[in-house]
Amino acid sequence: MKIIKHSILALVATISFVSCSDDDTPQVINEEEVITTMNVTLTSGSQTVTLTSQDLDGDGPNAPEITVSGNLAANTTYTGNVELLNETESPAENVTEEVEEENADHQFFFISTGAIADTDYADVDANGDPVGIDFTLTTGDAGTATLQVILRHLPEKDAEGVSDGDITNANGETDFQAEFEITVE
Repeated sequence: MKIIKHSILALVATISFVSCSDDDTPQVINEEEVITTMNVTLTSGSQTVTLTSQDLDGDGPNAPEITVSGNLAANTTYTGNVELLNETESPAENVTEEVEEENADHQFFFISTGAIADTDYADVDANGDPVGIDFTLTTGDAGTATLQVILRHLPEKDAEGVSDGDITNANGETDFQAEFEITVE
């Protein structure tokens, strides 16, 4: 009987020791932000043009509503700013604030074609890597253009070309993206 008691005690002690490992530390869960709307504001002098992508049903059946408030001027540099909103809440939550707080984990990418000559980052995270909430956009000669704006979560900012805005090696997950058709005159 003593042997069975000692065996049971040894078994209980072994189970207790194994179950109390460092792996029991609770993992912090960072919930993914809900983004329904992206507003891109481009300003040069007294001219302001707003590009908006609004998708209130998320992955639902309705396509996002894309609007461009006006045309851009040829051969002009614009100051740009991206605002992200969650309009499923009332009042709408400004998700840009969360991206700013977690800026080392986020980066905007700007992919342009046609009459957009260049985009450059105007802000950086704590590590000196680009974020893209603030940027500049330079137009070329008159014509048409597309501007795709992509927000990546956990991009590999040290990967080749990523700090220059090349999404090719960025990896990570796309939090939101929108494509705008623009006229440059």
